[in-house]
Amino acid sequence: LLLHLAACFVLGAATAPAVLTTSLTMTMAAADGKVPVTVLTGFLGAGKTTLLNHILTSNHGLKVAVIENEFGEVGVDDTLVKQRFDSQEEVFEMNNGCICCTVRGDLIRILNKILNRKSKMDAILIETTGLADPAPVIQTFFMDPIIKAKAKVDAILTVVDAKHILLHLDDDSLQEGARHADNQAQQQVVFADKILLNKIDLVSTEHLVSVESRLRAINKMGVIIKCSHAEVPLDQLLGVGAFDLDKIVIANPDFLNEDGGHHHHHTHDKAITSVGIMREGVLDLDKINSWIGTLLRERGADIYRSKGVLCIQGMENKFVFQGVHMMFQGLPQDPWKADEPRINKLVFIGKHLNRAELNASFEACLV
Repeated sequence: LLLHLAACFVLGAATAPAVLTTSLTMTMAAADGKVPVTVLTGFLGAGKTTLLNHILTSNHGLKVAVIENEFGEVGVDDTLVKQRFDSQEEVFEMNNGCICCTVRGDLIRILNKILNRKSKMDAILIETTGLADPAPVIQTFFMDPIIKAKAKVDAILTVVDAKHILLHLDDDSLQEGARHADNQAQQQVVFADKILLNKIDLVSTEHLVSVESRLRAINKMGVIIKCSHAEVPLDQLLGVGAFDLDKIVIANPDFLNEDGGHHHHHTHDKAITSVGIMREGVLDLDKINSWIGTLLRERGADIYRSKGVLCIQGMENKFVFQGVHMMFQGLPQDPWKADEPRINKLVFIGKHLNRAELNASFEACLV
């Protein structure tokens, strides 16, 4: 399990980093003294990391612990959340499994570490993988007596990609059933207290109306907040007290049972896999540009999410990219340090990915 804390502090080390303060503060103190927890969910590529960046770089003055969970086998989000080491938030990363499945025990251990520290946090933010069912994460705060006494769920925020959500909601390979996996895109909307309808600048008014109608059919009570680039005022995200357990129990009467009525049956579609590439070396700009362009053009419908950090020949800065299906964006970020190994990191998450083919075609782009 990979656990990282801001300022390169490793969980379990002897001393913790100082928590910085800022001039503007938000009030989040709860009458019961429990630390409010925000669960951030949403399907692959919806904009969760962009929203997390927004929270990390905002001037709110809060001491926030952020727990990240990546489905990809190679961790890239530590680079995408580019400002985290300059912020006062403490960031933990878990990337060896889905937070609702294999690493649930690790989530409990991390939460206990955070909650037992002498310096109390103002808030905890949990970012799940794009394939996580939020139910087991929420159950953690009711099933574990120590955590239940010290923390409480403040809100479930689900980020929705306005351009692609209908595609995912209608994906037959993700439909629930005895022979199919849970449709995580649907489950994430069902449990949302607030639905952040993101990327509205990429769709028409007619399409947006259709998306809202579909979301409202799945979740009649969740508040829908329209946004672009996941830009939402912090006072609508943190310390909002929006979590409603009664709503969830009505929808799922077995929710507070140990298995939540379905937890042990929760599966991910075996056709959806993650292929990670880690390779030291320098890339030819024309070759890597052509490779990514061809890959997304020919296989984009099956690639839910792509992201990476690249070392390009003649470029002193790391090139960081993100993609959702055939949409792609990338920018140079921090410069490579003089003694830093030039390691390229890429992750592709999607259906029917050919690991050998992806690795071989990437290798051909090296100088």
